[in-house]
Order: sequence, then structure tokens, then C-alpha cells
Amino acid sequence: MRVRPLATLSVVAVALLALAGCSSAGSPSASGSADPAASAAASLCDSVAASGAASDAVSVTGDVGSAPTVTFTAPLDVTGVQATTVVKGTGPAVADGDYVTIGYAGYDPATGKSLADYKSDDPPAPMVANSILGSAFGCGTVGSRAVITVPAANSNPAAVYVIDLLSSTPAAQWCQPQAPASGAPMPTVTWDDKGVPTVTVPSGQTPPTSVTEQVLTEGDGDTVQAGDSVTLNYHGIKWSDGTVFDSSWTRGQPATFTTSQVVAGFGNALVGQKVGSQLVVVIPPECGYGTATTSNGLGGQTLVFVISLQSTARG
Repeated sequence: MRVRPLATLSVVAVALLALAGCSSAGSPSASGSADPAASAAASLCDSVAASGAASDAVSVTGDVGSAPTVTFTAPLDVTGVQATTVVKGTGPAVADGDYVTIGYAGYDPATGKSLADYKSDDPPAPMVANSILGSAFGCGTVGSRAVITVPAANSNPAAVYVIDLLSSTPAAQWCQPQAPASGAPMPTVTWDDKGVPTVTVPSGQTPPTSVTEQVLTEGDGDTVQAGDSVTLNYHGIKWSDGTVFDSSWTRGQPATFTTSQVVAGFGNALVGQKVGSQLVVVIPPECGYGTATTSNGLGGQTLVFVISLQSTARG
């Protein structure tokens, strides 16, 4: 399972690969999520980490939105999460839950060497407290650049990140699902005698450019709310070639996660649906795994999910 990285991970547990949005899994969620209740209890504006000797020791030059020139004397003693604002942006302040785009680069505090070249093509992630973005910016302004140091935790090494806050979109406007337009091509779903779906993508048709969902069967159970923990079965294919990349039905066990722990298009499609419902959802790249190539092969892909909701519980 694949959680949207960066914003949902605890700042002391985030690894470089998680920050970069890499994963060996193809499905919409993964391990490593933060406690949603803890995130809700903290104020985004109050979540900014204090600056300290380590973050202040990092010198950064260059324009926001482009690769920075970073220098510091190694080894840098990273013993806690520290954040120093390098550039204060002049754009709008971000609010809790806003979807933000970022640029970032990572460095090894022990050697000063690059861990990740500057990257700015990941899909947007929600801005929440108790996250590396919350610790770097809080409710800061678009156009800001920050240095944040993250100590080693579990199997994740210590790291220094330079992060640019490039844009912000209110959650209510980001990747919200809509019904198929009249006459628009949609995948078809058939079920075998065990209730396992097969999905067929319309041949030669251009996929929708926004999150599009179609309710196949409407349930009569509780309605899923944002942040709920849901248990469901799902089956995911690529629109481009119909390849199945993950399926809880195939594994023989439903998945459980919160609506905020998955890619935006998947999570938003669940909100407002009733337990017992079955639906098909088409998710364009920017609402899934982004437009760039990723190690899991899902970057740049329009994804199709069949979902069968089994239960929901308040987060």
C-alpha cells in the first residue's frame, strides 16, 4: 500500500526515498503514516520547527524554483528537527490541508554530498501539521525557501533538505471527483463468480483529464468522511495498456487506511461514498503519482481503480 509521502509522514521518520515519492509498491497507500489524530491536534501555524545551529549553518544561494547552491562544513551535527527560512515568499499563506507543490534537494550531513538532485515535478501533497512540510513552513507563504535538518530515526539516515514552496491550492479545489461527462468513455467492469473484477479500458480513447468516478452499485451504509479510516477492496490498472499493477482481491485481503494516506484522486473519490458501494475511478497523473517517471512505473500514468467499500470509521 502506498501513502502519499512527505506531508503524511512524521518528520523524524521520513526517509529520502519517501520524500522523493519513490516506492516499490504500486497501490494507493503504504506504511509509514503519521497519526491523523496527532496531526489534527496540532496547529499548522505552530508546527514550524525552531531554527538551530545545524540549520543555520547551511548556506543556500540561488533562485527559488531552481537548483540551489548549498554549502556547509561537514560533518554537520544533526540531533533534532530544525528549520531556517532562507527566503520568505511574497505569495499567499498556506492553510491546513492545502495541496502544495514543492522543489527540494537533499544532502548528507556527514559528508556534504548530494543525496537527491533538485526536483520539482512531484504531485502536490497536502500541507498538514506534524509533517516535514509543516515543520519547514507551517502556514508560511508561497515562494518561500527553507532549510530543514532531520535526524536519523529507525533505518532512515540523518539528512539536510532545502525545500521551496512553489504553489498552493485549497483542498476543496484539488483533484475533486466528478461524474463522467455525457458520452465520455469510461472503463467497463465485469465480475467473476468469486466477485473479483476485470476492468476493460475503452480502446483508442483519450482518458479523462480530471478525477472521474462512476458508482456501479450504491451501498446503504455509513458515509465516508474526510480523514476516515476505511476498509475496502481495490483493483488498479493502467489506462495506457490495461496492466494490473495491484489488487487487494488478488492478495485475498482487503486494505485499511485513512482517506488522507493515499494519493489525492483515490482519497477524494472515497469521501461522500456509502459503505457497500462499488465504484470505478479514473485518476490522471497529477492526482496520482505525478507526471514524471517513477520507480514504481506509475508516474505519468492515468490509473483506473475499482473499489468496493466495506467499512468506515471516524479518524
